[in-house]
Amino acid sequence: MRFIAVLNRDGGTLRTTDLDAFSQRLNSILTDAGHSVEINVVDGKDIVPELKRAARKRSPDVILAGGGDGTISAAAAALMGSDKALAVLPAGTMNLFARGLGIPQQLDAALLAFAGGEVKAVDLASADGRPFVHQFSIGLHAKMVVLREQMEFASRLGKIGASLKAAYRTVMKPPSMRVQLTIGGTEIVTRTSGIGISNNLFGEGHLPYADEPDGGVLGIYVTVAKERGELIRMAANMARGKWRDNDQVEIHEAEEAELKILSRNRRFRCVIDGELYPLKDTTQIRIHKKALNVLVPSALKNAKAA
Repeated sequence: MRFIAVLNRDGGTLRTTDLDAFSQRLNSILTDAGHSVEINVVDGKDIVPELKRAARKRSPDVILAGGGDGTISAAAAALMGSDKALAVLPAGTMNLFARGLGIPQQLDAALLAFAGGEVKAVDLASADGRPFVHQFSIGLHAKMVVLREQMEFASRLGKIGASLKAAYRTVMKPPSMRVQLTIGGTEIVTRTSGIGISNNLFGEGHLPYADEPDGGVLGIYVTVAKERGELIRMAANMARGKWRDNDQVEIHEAEEAELKILSRNRRFRCVIDGELYPLKDTTQIRIHKKALNVLVPSALKNAKAA
């Protein structure tokens, strides 16, 4: 296969990686397996136009994207509906989409998996037409990201530590918003501290990622916890990957949903694949079945076929 690798020098763990040495290993691993590869290392401000440029080229079969959540989300958006496949290099903090695809979490191991990988079609979701690979969320998560961005950190571990501090501060003083959530023909009007809508339902017993990235549904998670103790129990259950047994979260699934903000103070923000955006009064969220081709380890495909 013909690869174009687009690496964000400012994204995720690549910020602290020797990219010259890594690029040499990337080239060696893929070419030794009979593939061809073009490698482009770009600044964060140039990553989106570079990904779009690579997606428009006729030559590649695979776009290998390396960076944080924003880089992977931008790559998926550029390739949505395309015959080209996305290879997700797990260079972010949690790499939740990559985990759902079964991609090894060590960079060199991921490259070896790509060298012998196979193409599979998986789902994408969108919020008002903006594609996302993992999750759209409001309330608790958005406040946590706002607080985390006010802190200084220079590494993956530093970001994790900042996230924990921000999560604690958020639980101690949670947000509250009145919303109307329309799922199919059902309208839910409630006051909540947080809603997350994921690209397929999260699996049980692990970090929040989808076990079936081609399941064809949105996972809709509505926080019903209101007291501080309830929020702490909810967070503990989430950390253990307990969703179905979490009494503090209502879970729904659908192919589309509409979210309306009814609170008078509407200066809320949302998080889409880890990035903050202004939250509109009304947001339409949809699943797009098998809209993205991805390169996955062949063992994963063979195991699912067995």
